[in-house]
Amino acid sequence: MRLHVGCAMWTHAAWQGRFLPGPLPPGERLRSYATWCNAVEGNTTFYATPTRGTVESWARQTAPDFRFVVKLPKPITHEHRLTGADEALGAFLEAMEPLGPRTHALWVQLPGSFGPADLGALAAFLRRLPGSHRYAVEVRHRAFFEDERSAQHLERVLAGAGAEWVPFDTTTLFQSPPTSDAERDAWTKKPRVPRRSRALTDRPIIRYLGRDATDRTVEGWRPWVDTVTEWLREGRSPTVFIHTPDNADALALARRFHDDVRARVPELEPLPDPMPNEPLTLF
Repeated sequence: MRLHVGCAMWTHAAWQGRFLPGPLPPGERLRSYATWCNAVEGNTTFYATPTRGTVESWARQTAPDFRFVVKLPKPITHEHRLTGADEALGAFLEAMEPLGPRTHALWVQLPGSFGPADLGALAAFLRRLPGSHRYAVEVRHRAFFEDERSAQHLERVLAGAGAEWVPFDTTTLFQSPPTSDAERDAWTKKPRVPRRSRALTDRPIIRYLGRDATDRTVEGWRPWVDTVTEWLREGRSPTVFIHTPDNADALALARRFHDDVRARVPELEPLPDPMPNEPLTLF
């Protein structure tokens, strides 16, 4: 039984000098982040497949029990829409090999236009994927959240591949009008879909987006504390990623979420002690 928590990135200017030492060289930023959280979203891979050397550096900076949820590149999911991208997929899978067991799941984030009529393409794509990885799929088409038949069809496709459905819970963000520039920007970009909290596998993954105000973020995640506590007692090992519109406090909030769950499940393994945020020196 283990709870992994993390953020959408492992380096952020707002964290330097507050939570993490700064400035740090690129080869040390993930190492420092990994003393705060035990998982991270691999969002950068959506924009470009990294070199194998870069991924080897990620592995060197993290312990074997650290976990990555790595997003498939945009050409595969958004441009080719899961068909005719075997070469790009092969290059991506090869690049990720150095992570080994650190790869918690390969994350297939689909565009909002990918709807129930496209599930045949998803099923065929998942069948072609190697069984050496776990897979997690994020959909944004509203039919999957509002039409029970569409949701059930998607669940059958995912179950056939042992894949998880990744909800992106933005309900707290959209509860009331934005109050900051970052929240206004998030209102224009983030999907507005109902909260979904059903796990399909023993390793559910949650993406939660709060507000820039800490108290509103914490209030909004209380249903997830209940859900994650229940999953842990069922023997599942969930992963939860905490976002806010500006992500300035996301690193500390991810640890706070873990603390809130651990208060309910005392036998849960604690997170590591964070690295001090003083700049590193040679002496």
